[in-house]
Amino acid sequence: MSALILIALAALIALGLGLAARRGYDMGLEEWTVAGRSFGWIFVFLLLAGEIYTTFTFLGASGFSYGLGAPAYYIIAYGSLAYVIAYFLLPPVWSYAREHHLVSQPDFLVHKYDSPALGVLVVVVDIVALVPYLVLQLTGLGIIVAAASYGAVSEDAAIWIGAAIVTVYIMVSGIRGSAWTAVVKDVLILAVVVFLGLYLPIHLYGGIGAMFEKIAVAKPGFLVFPAKGTSVSWFVSTVLLTALGFFMWPHGFAAAFSARDARVFRRNAIMLPIYQLILLFVFFVGFAAVLSVPGLKGAATNLALFKLATAQFPPLVVGIIGAAGVFTALVPGSLIAMTAATLISRNLYGAARRDADPQQIVTLAKWLVPVVMLVAVYFTVTGSSTIVALLLVGYSFVTQLFPAVVASLCRVNPVTRAGAFAGILVGVVVAAVLTFTHASLGGMLPFLPQTLKDLNVGIVALAANVVALFAVSAVTR
Repeated sequence: MSALILIALAALIALGLGLAARRGYDMGLEEWTVAGRSFGWIFVFLLLAGEIYTTFTFLGASGFSYGLGAPAYYIIAYGSLAYVIAYFLLPPVWSYAREHHLVSQPDFLVHKYDSPALGVLVVVVDIVALVPYLVLQLTGLGIIVAAASYGAVSEDAAIWIGAAIVTVYIMVSGIRGSAWTAVVKDVLILAVVVFLGLYLPIHLYGGIGAMFEKIAVAKPGFLVFPAKGTSVSWFVSTVLLTALGFFMWPHGFAAAFSARDARVFRRNAIMLPIYQLILLFVFFVGFAAVLSVPGLKGAATNLALFKLATAQFPPLVVGIIGAAGVFTALVPGSLIAMTAATLISRNLYGAARRDADPQQIVTLAKWLVPVVMLVAVYFTVTGSSTIVALLLVGYSFVTQLFPAVVASLCRVNPVTRAGAFAGILVGVVVAAVLTFTHASLGGMLPFLPQTLKDLNVGIVALAANVVALFAVSAVTR
């Protein structure tokens, strides 16, 4: 009962903070979507750091290290590289958006390429990528609440309650609701993750080094990259794909647009890679479960952290862990839902109805939030993918926007509007075909060396994107 009380308290605090964030602000379009571009480095830091500590980190990273071992390290590598990219990428993106009063990612590309059609394509890509990412957060929320409440609350019930909380406070407070709840989330998650990552290896194995020694003896080869599948070439290509796509997520653009000035990004880019090292403690939890909670397979590996926690701690501690997990779902989930609703309202409805004023756009966006959440809940309760698989599907799509965005920042853009459209379209089609047919380079081209067979299919799609982008640009210049 104590665990359930703490989880319920976390949900109520999230709702209360989200609603209180609106106080004193008139929620017009720019205020609701990008907080009037007024956030200092702390709020921007927390919103961008929210991309590190989500349910993917809490459950997926520990589950991935539990199930696959060494390949899980890609999660540390790609975030660190992404922040290096952000140091150079985000300041000019923010400056251009501020100058032209842009509030969404499609706004940016439409304005840069003077192409409403490109904006529609980007919206479609964004929505297709955001839905699995939102599903990921809700899936994680269901797992966390069901496990931490010892089954007193079912996964489906937790998903519906979480979706309702997010819907209410995002409709009322917009991005400010996400920022306020992010403060509590990061404090709580850091305390929980560091505690678990240190205590469990020491308690169960006598230390972190001793834990790895025992795993190496019990499961030879588990702590190194396999020769096939999730090999070194898979690792490198996945790190590259996810690092390039990290800030192509449309809700990442929304968070970046909310900054007060460009210096915010450079300061954060210096600090965030250090913050990323906290993920090591999440891995330690997953590795600690390898010998202590054996036998988890497939999507059940997502339960590794809570299986171990419920076996080692009293309900009160499990409840605190569950409360932290609730915040890791609600904060990014709220930002994703708000962004998806804004894309549909601003960049689909707004493109079709040029006479629509900003107040109509923001009103429609607010009422689209529950629609977006209902769609996500439907896919959540009917799906069965592991958390890592869901995230990688989304990355394969949003990374296709990277070449066009980077080219648009050049002093003389080498890419035409037709080239940008063609590149994104070809990349997304290739990624969709390879992802949803579960195809691989090895299956299609069995004569290739193993190094190429193991490449992440998203990189294959990105290569096709770049070829189409420059070929069509050369023809249409």
